[in-house]
Amino acid sequence: MNVYEQVTNRIMEILETGTIPWKKPWRSSEGAKNLISKKAYRGINQFLLNCSPYASPYWLTFNQARQKAGQVRKGEKSTPVVFWKWVERKAVSDEDDNSATGKVPLLRFYKVFNLEQVDGITAPVEEEQTVNTFSPIEQAELIISNMPQRPKIMYGGERACYSPRLDYIQLPSKEAFTSPEEFYSTAFHELAHSSGHASRLSRKGMLNPSYFGSHDYSQEELVAEFGASMLCGFAGIEQQTLENSAAYIQGWLKVLKGDKKLAIVAAGQAQRAADFILNNQHTENQQD
Repeated sequence: MNVYEQVTNRIMEILETGTIPWKKPWRSSEGAKNLISKKAYRGINQFLLNCSPYASPYWLTFNQARQKAGQVRKGEKSTPVVFWKWVERKAVSDEDDNSATGKVPLLRFYKVFNLEQVDGITAPVEEEQTVNTFSPIEQAELIISNMPQRPKIMYGGERACYSPRLDYIQLPSKEAFTSPEEFYSTAFHELAHSSGHASRLSRKGMLNPSYFGSHDYSQEELVAEFGASMLCGFAGIEQQTLENSAAYIQGWLKVLKGDKKLAIVAAGQAQRAADFILNNQHTENQQD
């Protein structure tokens, strides 16, 4: 069994154990929160908002932006936030069922925008936070430096993302991460995204325009995280990162309505991404 299969099988085993809490692997402002109430979002909302391509932790509705004399920029897309609303059972029961009483939860959603999508509102001043020490891991550094046609990597801010249009990767500073292993896992995730660029593997998930939370966007996130986990396996650091990676994958599977078949498809695409990044280095590391 090679490293790809070992990592994929282990992730699937973790997914079968139930709900796993995902933790953002770099220092931020306590996760996504509403700008007006300052309350942190919970559950799947925290996961989805933290996975957005924005550095600011603050979110607000269109009306909240207007109340603060701000303006959502034209063309910006909202992100749905789900919540349970308690309603009278009669309102959701069959009309002929007159015996139903009491209240039941009903799933609802509303749309929010990140503060970076809004003009005219200044972000609150955050308290300065301490940084972590960073010790490079040689094998992980070699994987990054030896990637063919590697995109430019820039550091700073609280955002980790890959820009397919400009072909560059943005990462928080290395010292912002909770551990060196989590830094490399995040870097590998973005490198996996970049492998789908038209100049590299030309992967559908990176070529077709898609919005945050869409099917194509969600499946591409699965590809990137499986790819990151596989690369962590070759770097020998998967034990420190695998559970959080599985939690990340689990979150996107929820968006995709729990279809685990998509995880297997994504793992196959991730293998090709890892092959490209490793530039055939993996042949020396595989075990039968």
